Amino acid sequence: MRTEPTLATLLVSVAGGDRGALRSVYDRQSVRLFGVANAILRDRDAAADALQDAFLRVSERAGQFDASRGEASAWLAGIVRHAALDLARKRGRELPSDDPALGDIPVAPEALEAVAATAEGRRLRDCLAALDEKNRRGILLAFVHGLSHAQVAARLELPLGTVKAWIRRGLLQLRECLA
Repeated sequence: MRTEPTLATLLVSVAGGDRGALRSVYDRQSVRLFGVANAILRDRDAAADALQDAFLRVSERAGQFDASRGEASAWLAGIVRHAALDLARKRGRELPSDDPALGDIPVAPEALEAVAATAEGRRLRDCLAALDEKNRRGILLAFVHGLSHAQVAARLELPLGTVKAWIRRGLLQLRECLA
C-alpha cells in the first residue's frame, strides 16, 4: 500500500518545478482554500480569481515554505488570504460586512465543512471556543473575515494597540492549545 505524500513534501516538489505536485496540492486543498477566499470576498467569481492568483504564488514561492514554522495547510491559507485581500484592494472594494457591530461573522459554508471534517479542524474549533470572547473576535475578524488589525480596531471601535494585544494573546493561547 502506497502512502500519499504530505502537503509539506508536495511543496518541496513544487519548489523543484514538479507540476504534478502542484496539481496534487490543488486537488487536495482547492475546496478549502476557495472557502477561505470566498469568506473574505463574498463573491464566488472573485474568490475563484483569488484562488488562481494564489496558486500562481504557490508555484513561485513554494521554496519559501518552512515546515518548522508551521503547517503547510496554514501556509497555503495565508497565501490565499493575502491574494483575496490584494484582489479586494485592487478592485477598490470594501470587504463585505453583514454586521458592523460584529454579531455573527459570516463564513463560507464549504470552508467550515472542509475544516470541520478534519481532526485538526475539530481541535481548532475546540481551541477557539476556549478563548476569551474578545480574543476570539479579533482572531476571527483578522484571519477568517480577512480584516487588517486597523480594520478590526475600527470595526470594534477600540484602540489599535488593544486589538493587536488581543489577537496576539489569542494566537499564543491557540498555539498552546494546539501543541
